[in-house]
Amino acid sequence: MTTLTVHNLDDAMEKQLQISAKQHNCSTEEEAYRILKQALFPIENQKNLGSRLHRQILALTNGVELELPARSLPRAAPDFSENNK
Repeated sequence: MTTLTVHNLDDAMEKQLQISAKQHNCSTEEEAYRILKQALFPIENQKNLGSRLHRQILALTNGVELELPARSLPRAAPDFSENNK
């Protein structure tokens, strides 16, 4: 992992970074890492496989959504009791 040094960080930014770190219960370095990660890898790129596939399929089909069939209740379980002979 690479070490990154930030120069010329003004007092207001440093103070806000410290406040944000305390709110997230982490160190200032960890908070800076979290902010950079969030900025460089937006949350829509971090979604699970199903969400990414859904987004790709919508892009390929020009946003056409298929109608889902109506759901029905499952059939009743068979009764194997002795009284049912």
